[in-house]
Amino acid sequence: MAESAIRFEDGGAYERSMGVWSRLAGEVFLDWLAPAPGLGWVDVGCGSGAFTALVAERCAPAEAEGIDPSAAQVAFARGRAAGPARFSTGDAMALPFADGRFDAAVMALVIFFVPEPARGVAEMARVVRPGGLVAAYAWDMLGGGFPYGPVQAALREMGIEPPLPPSVEASRAEALRALWEGAGLVGVAGREIRVSQRFDDVDAYLETARMSGSVSQPLSRLGPAEAARLREGVRARLSPLPGGGVGWEARANAIRGRVPG
Repeated sequence: MAESAIRFEDGGAYERSMGVWSRLAGEVFLDWLAPAPGLGWVDVGCGSGAFTALVAERCAPAEAEGIDPSAAQVAFARGRAAGPARFSTGDAMALPFADGRFDAAVMALVIFFVPEPARGVAEMARVVRPGGLVAAYAWDMLGGGFPYGPVQAALREMGIEPPLPPSVEASRAEALRALWEGAGLVGVAGREIRVSQRFDDVDAYLETARMSGSVSQPLSRLGPAEAARLREGVRARLSPLPGGGVGWEARANAIRGRVPG
């Protein structure tokens, strides 16, 4: 039986488990988008505000609105806010903004959590002006690209099914393209993002994994023997690095398009 749904209510824990991964992927994503300065941005599903902060830091935006359904995450994001960044609670499938309000709308590592991804993409397109940018990137969950993919694989090897996002199929490159084209966006293009991290050892890697909402629940229920078995399964999947330590390369699929006109 699959575990219960993934929850992201603790912004601090999310930062410790996913913050570096998110920033690494976000930097590659923004380099690829190469946006002009002075744009109005909306970050849909902003979570802890990590990507909104990256936009504020790197893109000289006129405004950067972050929106997320979790009040706890929004509170954490407000505590880190800088420059023009603002945060509020809201639904990705019913954005509380007027048509054509922004120059760019993004979903950073979020689209697979939206219950109806097509509605979420349509809403992003609605709130972006003609000619504006609509873009997203998502961990390649089904292709083994998730930062804690070794933990998920080791759990499955033990007969434990880790939780997956409700719309995990949307993480596939072909699914993202279909969503963007289905929303009537033009100039649609995609790419793969690869980012890696080094850890001192497998225990350091697992320490961050235990703070991730995606695998924390099944990990917390393991007995000592199961935990030892899982550790060996994870160790076998991580790459030993020259000079010591272990590493893992995560992969995300990115997509971009523009509102017609």
